[in-house]
Amino acid sequence: MDNREEVREFLTSRRAKITPERAGLPGGSRRRVPGLRRSEVAALADMSVEYYAKMERGSLAGVSPSVLDSVARALRLDDAERAHLLHLAQAADGSDVLTRPRRRAGGRRWNPHRSLQWTLDAITAGPAVVSNGRTDILAANPLARAFYGELLANAENQGNLARFNFLDPASRRFYPDWELFADMAVAILRREAGRDPHDKDLHDLVGELSTRSKDFRTRWSAHDVRRHGTGTKRFCHPVVGDLTLAYEVLDLAAEPGLGMTVYTAEPGSSSEEGLRLLASWAATRETAAS
Repeated sequence: MDNREEVREFLTSRRAKITPERAGLPGGSRRRVPGLRRSEVAALADMSVEYYAKMERGSLAGVSPSVLDSVARALRLDDAERAHLLHLAQAADGSDVLTRPRRRAGGRRWNPHRSLQWTLDAITAGPAVVSNGRTDILAANPLARAFYGELLANAENQGNLARFNFLDPASRRFYPDWELFADMAVAILRREAGRDPHDKDLHDLVGELSTRSKDFRTRWSAHDVRRHGTGTKRFCHPVVGDLTLAYEVLDLAAEPGLGMTVYTAEPGSSSEEGLRLLASWAATRETAAS
């Protein structure tokens, strides 16, 4: 992906989101651009308009961390957006390869080491998966394989959550809050693009989804980024029905770039009972198949 274009579109899109009122500046009705003017961002960041304009044209090479931090404050970037800006600057410097630990992005031939699979299998009360920044599911416990049964059964999804979200009609049933899941999937991919701009598999995935899905194209052009760490999601599973599950994402120290997502239900809830029923159903099917 073209780093200069990524920088330009990211900074422009963030500037357009900040109203003068939010930035503590006078608004007025005679404004020709949405959000802040370049001159206003430059003033808030305590730099010249020319220097900020150069940055917004895509030139981040050599920009110091303190200047990046000033721009992040002026644009009211959240933690994920601030990290994304830093990754874009590192890529512009060519320093990302030097400063980041070697990342095992988990390609199609990646297999979990035995102790990692044992760890997944030891989690029996909730679905647990290992995935990469491209949203490929690389390993799963038995309950997760039953939970994501529709996704994994369709070979066209290639075990990828973003493909399932945008190209498989089953996702609209599985995700009652489909729009939210779509936003999250794209924001995760956009963040990964900033972290690893030379990932060919990611380029191919973005190109495929952009070609085949208008919903994806619209969201991709927004340049939103997101850290996927903790929260609650709603699902509608074809076997056990509605589930409301909390999730936690744990970075794997031994596998840079990969994370383990574990879903759990509130104790005593109908969702907890639903997961028990799903586990029983999956065990019955596995026994019948053997």
